[in-house]
Amino acid sequence: MSDTKVTAAPEQSLLPTYARYPIALVKGEGSWLWDDKGNKYLDFMSGIAVTNLGHAPKQVKEALIKQLDELWHVSNLFRIPNQEEAAHLITSNSSGDAVFFCNSGAEANEAAIKMARRYQQKVRSNGRYEIITFEQSFHGRTLATLTATGQEKVKEGFAPLPEGFKYIPYNDIEALKAAISDKTAAVMLEMIQAEGGIFPADPAFVHAMVKLCEENGILVIVDEIQTGMGRTGKLFAYEHYGIEPDIFTLAKGLGSGFPVGAAVAKDKLREAFGPGSHGSTFGGTPIATAAVKATVETIVGDKLPERAAEMGAYLMDQLKENLAGNSFVKEVRGQGLIVGIECVEPIGSVLTAAQEQGLLVISAGPNVVRLLPNLLVTKEEIDQAVAILKSLLANAVKA
Repeated sequence: MSDTKVTAAPEQSLLPTYARYPIALVKGEGSWLWDDKGNKYLDFMSGIAVTNLGHAPKQVKEALIKQLDELWHVSNLFRIPNQEEAAHLITSNSSGDAVFFCNSGAEANEAAIKMARRYQQKVRSNGRYEIITFEQSFHGRTLATLTATGQEKVKEGFAPLPEGFKYIPYNDIEALKAAISDKTAAVMLEMIQAEGGIFPADPAFVHAMVKLCEENGILVIVDEIQTGMGRTGKLFAYEHYGIEPDIFTLAKGLGSGFPVGAAVAKDKLREAFGPGSHGSTFGGTPIATAAVKATVETIVGDKLPERAAEMGAYLMDQLKENLAGNSFVKEVRGQGLIVGIECVEPIGSVLTAAQEQGLLVISAGPNVVRLLPNLLVTKEEIDQAVAILKSLLANAVKA
């Protein structure tokens, strides 16, 4: 090391990939967080839909402690009982039949893209490779998943991008018909575009899309990274539409904060992902899948999707009642406990002001306040958050 190297502050040892708020959070419990100065915050971000059971949930904590005392890592060259049991929990409570575990949502979507292409090319021998996605979608930040994303801002500076992706307007069946060709392997969509502004898929479009895909031998991939694990009022958002995707992807709320992702597929995809076709050193470790097991068991066993539906309806009602007549607010929309407040102007200052009032919320695009409380949020906590937002958005009108 050079003798002339200047010692930097700890935060300067990180690449500046995030525009961080000047808050250092050090403790969490349930719906609440504390910073290193002792300030308390009501968390309506949930780590961006990750801590669906609240912070430091007892069941997951106990499962992790138990596993830490036993075995951390072995590699997927061996059977991992936790992994098998976690996969069985997922398939027993979904339309899927087989699971591939990885470490993140981007990796889960990467696996889904690879699986769809390999199925078409190796199993059906038709050479198809194109994936149709939607404008304003968000699927991750690997080269393939940022290319799949229908937002130009995430692609800037990363050319050349992988080929094989088409983008069409969301909820537009005629655009989908026009985009389909003999190269189309799959259509990939979010049931609610979260990063894109909290826009739900139209049921009529979804049913027409599935029918069109079935008629043309095209796979349906549903990205449930942000909407899965009970957040929308169902365990998985696709359930609201009465469909069964060929592949759906999970992460975020799957491990209650422990990094884990999964691609869940129908039986017919097994042949596409045989030995040697894909892999992950850290995918589905004993520790990660201990977190998955405890998380899924709690969400299903305690009927938390149903609770999310009830609390989500209450949140929507309170927001609509309290924000009625506010000219700064254009629309309140969402499903379950993923809710967006679309405003007529950018809301960056609203987010900062909310932090100063002890409420943590996030944006979904420049003009949308995104609310993602945990599935165990109480009516009292909702009332407190709504009161803060009502005051801040009223002040935004005056400003």
